[in-house]
Amino acid sequence: MTFRLGVDENGLGPRLGPMVVTAVLAEVTDAGARAVGRKPRGKLAERLGDSKGLVAHGDIALGEAWARAIAARAGLPASSPDALLHGLFADDRATLRAPCPSHVEPQCWSTEGEVFVADEGLVATVREDLERLARKGVDVRLARSVLLCTRRMNEAARAGKSRFVLDLHAMERLVLELRDVAGEEVVAVCGKVGGLGKYADFFGPLGGRLHVTLEEVRRRSAYHFPTVGELSFVQDADDSDQLVGLASLVGKWIREVTMARIVRHYRAAAPELPDASGYHDPVTARFVLATALARKKQRVDDDCFERIKMV
Repeated sequence: MTFRLGVDENGLGPRLGPMVVTAVLAEVTDAGARAVGRKPRGKLAERLGDSKGLVAHGDIALGEAWARAIAARAGLPASSPDALLHGLFADDRATLRAPCPSHVEPQCWSTEGEVFVADEGLVATVREDLERLARKGVDVRLARSVLLCTRRMNEAARAGKSRFVLDLHAMERLVLELRDVAGEEVVAVCGKVGGLGKYADFFGPLGGRLHVTLEEVRRRSAYHFPTVGELSFVQDADDSDQLVGLASLVGKWIREVTMARIVRHYRAAAPELPDASGYHDPVTARFVLATALARKKQRVDDDCFERIKMV
């Protein structure tokens, strides 16, 4: 038996809302390792894979169902969306809210009107999917996410750190933390970070550690770190590795829930505001313009609302 991780990001390039990096840890047999490294087949392919093809803005039930099913398997709290979020987050409540001015905190952290949207039948179905994976040698143990809010991303941008570096460093952090949970070396498969081919010069939490470069080609860059394990960055990993696909789906749910809080906050006073995704699209552009006066009255700093351009 070995421990395997799938790691992916959601929200790398939007205009509003956080970036979320998620890892899913599983204990796998040799047969399970071979199976999980292939695209899902049959009915499972309708529920597991790249979140961009399975979950959309306003239709997040599948991502929620996976998050709830994994949480139940891991014994994490899941009595409400907020409890589930904080069960998944790598940081505690105080750390997550530390950058927030007190009068701005409700924009991102209010739970008013927040409910689960996945029906129990769907949650039961994906729980059965997890059981079937376990019987095939893929025992999913835990999901954990790093949330990078707009203010933290803007502060990093001014310090010269690109969003790709932030993504990479969050991935490294999760690999190290879940390696400690596993108690032994892990095999971690991550989605490719931007157009990077050579990662060593950009490592943060893993920077300075002894490592061996296993491969650096267009599709895959892989490294081995003694006592940590093997870390690879694979193109389109969320569509070809089942644990990365799981991480993508859980992260998409987190990203959508946290972005929906921002929208609900401003729609409470102006219900006519559009339901913005936060991405670079006309609806989000209208939302930004339409909330300008409310943000001024509430003294919401632009750094807490909209990302500055990052390279």
